[in-house]
Amino acid sequence: MRPDLLKMKEVALIYLDRSGGLQKFVDDCKRYNDSKQSYAVYRFIISVNPSDIAELDVALGNQILHKPMKAVQIFQSVCFIAIKTLSLIEQLQTEAQINIVLKPTHLPPLPSYVLSLCEFPLDYISQRFYMSEGIVIAMGTVVKYTQGARFLCSEETCPFSEGFNYIRVHIPGATESATVRNDFVCSLCASPLQEDMKFRVLGDKQLVEMIDAKALSAFQGYSNNKPHFRIQSFTVFLRDELSNKMKIGNRYRFIGIPACIQNCSQVTVCIEVNSIQLCSPEARGIRHPASSDIFPTVSKDKHGTGTASIQACSALLAKGGICFIGDLLSQKKDKLELLQSVLESRTTTVFIPGKKYGDVDQQVILPIQTSFWTFVDEDSSSKKYVQKDDTLIGKLDLRSISTNLIDAFGLLIHCNELSCQLVLPLLDHIMKKAIDPEEVPYTISQQFRTQDYEELIVFAKNLQVELSSEAERLIHGYYLASRRVRTDSIHGSKLSTSALKILVSLSEAHTKLSLRRKVLEEDVLIAVLLFESSLTLKHGASVFCVAPNAVFPFDLIDENTLQQRDVYLMQCHQQLLQFIATYSPGTRYH
Repeated sequence: MRPDLLKMKEVALIYLDRSGGLQKFVDDCKRYNDSKQSYAVYRFIISVNPSDIAELDVALGNQILHKPMKAVQIFQSVCFIAIKTLSLIEQLQTEAQINIVLKPTHLPPLPSYVLSLCEFPLDYISQRFYMSEGIVIAMGTVVKYTQGARFLCSEETCPFSEGFNYIRVHIPGATESATVRNDFVCSLCASPLQEDMKFRVLGDKQLVEMIDAKALSAFQGYSNNKPHFRIQSFTVFLRDELSNKMKIGNRYRFIGIPACIQNCSQVTVCIEVNSIQLCSPEARGIRHPASSDIFPTVSKDKHGTGTASIQACSALLAKGGICFIGDLLSQKKDKLELLQSVLESRTTTVFIPGKKYGDVDQQVILPIQTSFWTFVDEDSSSKKYVQKDDTLIGKLDLRSISTNLIDAFGLLIHCNELSCQLVLPLLDHIMKKAIDPEEVPYTISQQFRTQDYEELIVFAKNLQVELSSEAERLIHGYYLASRRVRTDSIHGSKLSTSALKILVSLSEAHTKLSLRRKVLEEDVLIAVLLFESSLTLKHGASVFCVAPNAVFPFDLIDENTLQQRDVYLMQCHQQLLQFIATYSPGTRYH
């Protein structure tokens, strides 16, 4: 044996002993041995820290980082000797039966170890570890693949017609046909090899489509003034313990080995994922294109496997952020009914017909963690209907939209201060700034970068807040009083069952944006003013009458106007307390 190879094996054993990997390996062997079942392949996962190994031996550290397949052979030999020396697995016969999966804890933070699909040229020829990251836009169902197989010589008199001499295992980037097929021949007698099917070892495999995070701008309605651009997804393979570890819409950082997959006349660059890390939440907005679907759809996997692939669409791509779906009246009736169902349940169900995709029927329930923004052109809406004479003061005529759908949105905001010609441009400006905050509209905001706002939102979003007793009483007092004044003997209460939840959510949101951890009465006041404005638009004005722009009734120009707003809000607070005292006298304050 070459001296350098022997030294690397010794270092591998020393590292396993020092890192605790040897004890884990012994425990894994015990589980195999206790089963008393003979396997073609015994699979072991070994965690390796490249930095620690490089300190012990630079050559072995280099093998792990740049020639992982050769490093696997070194650990495979060490593990086989350990099993035989310590009699860990009685059923094991040959070294080829050991399948080692090396999982590096990290890679050096250097550009040469980063694989970006936005940069060319791509080094996908050398089968080594890279770091990459992306957003999941499509996900296939979990299917089986051949993890390992045993082959025997078809010539009965050949010594290799029995035993475990011909063992094939999956290696990163290999297709199913590379592991099992019918054209292998015996190296001893040149007779065809036949697979012993009862020893085939199966594992789980899942195909996931991802895009580089920079490509998300294509779904946001702007492209940095570039007239033409092209985005391309890339495929990652999740196997065994990594299956179902990714969720559609999330952003992940991962370590993997790139490979080229030949599919008919096409060559696709794929990545065999080795480890996964969920990235921190980010502020994200998606502008839904009218020609596509808002919610996930199912299509056939493009790699020719025939399995189903769930496509993310706008709702899941905007996960944790905002999905702007444009003019609500431009959506068809069935789309609006689906939207209402999702808003009420915060989930969507994807049906995968087994007959079409070669499996049993499946229903996949996906959570929708997205805020939906839309608008209604009141002028175009009113053209379809004759305005009723008995319309309540402050109420919008929205008979073209289901009442349940309007309630499902939670808040309704109306811009009625400007002329009709300026309302839609203003709405477009508001929505565009939520989705594309790059352009600074006002001089005073130039001191804050887009990144500052994003960091503020992310930080505020993750704050844990609690309701103070005063805030809780104020919410319940307003809710009870509002139910009483908005109830009639025919239709009952006009307040939806979600009113309390909306009030609490708005109060908590204002608290978080104020960077506090306790919800105060001033937070509840803002929530009540917003909610009451929405109720006025839906049902008309009540005894507790609020201004159309209740939260910002006038422009904020300088410190004087800020002080003027404070005085206005204190007056609103007193009016709210009086309203509660009159119509919900059981609620007590201070």
